[in-house]
Amino acid sequence: MNILMVASECEPFIKSGGLADVVGTLPRYLKRLGIDVRVIIPKYQAIDGRKYNLETLPYKLTVKVGADTESFRLKTYTTDDGVIVYFIESMRYFNRPGIYGINGVDYPDNMQRFIFFCKAVLESVKALMFRPDIIHCHDWQTGLIPAYLKTVLKDDGFFWSTSSAYTIHNIAYQGQYPANAVEVGGFSWADFVPEKLEFYNHVNFMKCGICLADAVSTVSPTYAKEIREFNGRGMEIVLNSRRDHIYGILNGLDYDYWNPAKDKNIAANYDKADPSGKKLCKVELQKICGFDIDPDAFLLGCVSRLDGQKGFDIIVDAMYLLDDKNIQFVVLGSGDPTIKRYLTEAKNKYPKTVAAFFDYNESLAHKIYAGSDLYMMPSKFEPCGLSQMIALTYGTPPLVNNTGGLADTVKYYVDETKTGNGFVFNITYGENFTQTILKAEAVFKNKKQWESLMNNAFDSKFSWEKSVLEYEDMYQELIDNKKIEVATR
Repeated sequence: MNILMVASECEPFIKSGGLADVVGTLPRYLKRLGIDVRVIIPKYQAIDGRKYNLETLPYKLTVKVGADTESFRLKTYTTDDGVIVYFIESMRYFNRPGIYGINGVDYPDNMQRFIFFCKAVLESVKALMFRPDIIHCHDWQTGLIPAYLKTVLKDDGFFWSTSSAYTIHNIAYQGQYPANAVEVGGFSWADFVPEKLEFYNHVNFMKCGICLADAVSTVSPTYAKEIREFNGRGMEIVLNSRRDHIYGILNGLDYDYWNPAKDKNIAANYDKADPSGKKLCKVELQKICGFDIDPDAFLLGCVSRLDGQKGFDIIVDAMYLLDDKNIQFVVLGSGDPTIKRYLTEAKNKYPKTVAAFFDYNESLAHKIYAGSDLYMMPSKFEPCGLSQMIALTYGTPPLVNNTGGLADTVKYYVDETKTGNGFVFNITYGENFTQTILKAEAVFKNKKQWESLMNNAFDSKFSWEKSVLEYEDMYQELIDNKKIEVATR
């Protein structure tokens, strides 16, 4: 089985969010199953070629973007796990700061940049003579690849046995552009119809992927249901037209990396058998934040992109509403300058109970997961989420909104039965985040109950070993279907 994983980012090379974590981790687990899986991403300016000792391959390739002929080179790197990663190097489109833009503003030529990327991917596999059974595309930046396979390249013998899978990591970002994307992308106007490229007189890259991929997946079962029913950002009808081809596969967590028993970033290592080190981690975090060193203070942490989706409005409200309680808040994140200003104002008003850090620091992120008593994740929507899984691994129960992957991974703790691994509220039903914090604090004050809850958190496992088998099943179904299709041509 040959799989080509195509994405706009991949950990550890370049990252803006959870997409990079998935693309950096899933191939490793597929490789362990004996699958020949390779990854291809853009070679951004921020990717240090010397650090990874990238090898330049002896190809000088070209593709057309509109009337222009764009040349590019391929670089490569093989990970310690044996996964080959290719990098598409274009001086025009990728030799610039940032991934999608700078200072929170998208590049005005992102349409051309990712048309180029999609075409360059397809040209690259031909040059490499790597014939994929599946091209697995991720998010809007790769949505045109299934479209090319079903239109421009439908009679290209090189791809006759190639199917496509398309994974939606966040349906809020769709890549919608004017209709002239048809000409810029080299498509025929005959394909500018609702069943293929057209979406309200635009070309929507994500819609192309949903309509024309052989299978569509999302990153959690609940999110797969939500985006079909009410949270599809205008894609509900499109998704329901493909409902028999949609898979909801929960992301896994890399427990080799996120492990409090081995983590070198935290004050003391610990695990379920001996959680005493977590107390020292809390002390360290309180010192970093400038808080009073108080084991009885209820310390709430959050590591997140500063985005309206993440529920920071109600986090900031809670900071003000609970200022008379023995509750401490720490946030680490970067993004929206307005959210940054609100957090800064709260920090300045309550310096002994509110801390906020805006320059992302990986070591500090680990310290927050380990040192917090409760992890805040009140996202208004969340396709999957990894932070709540990380928090659980560190014995830090999450407090989440009942949505997407959060609903699939966090269950409300019930005192009487000692079941559940965190706390859940429902924004849709008008349930209150601040009141849920107070309910969690009441459990925290009961040390036996809190110990039981922490044990449930430690026991929560969401390994890629299970998820990767679901991907393998999806791939095999596509391969079997393609064999039937080819045989009947």
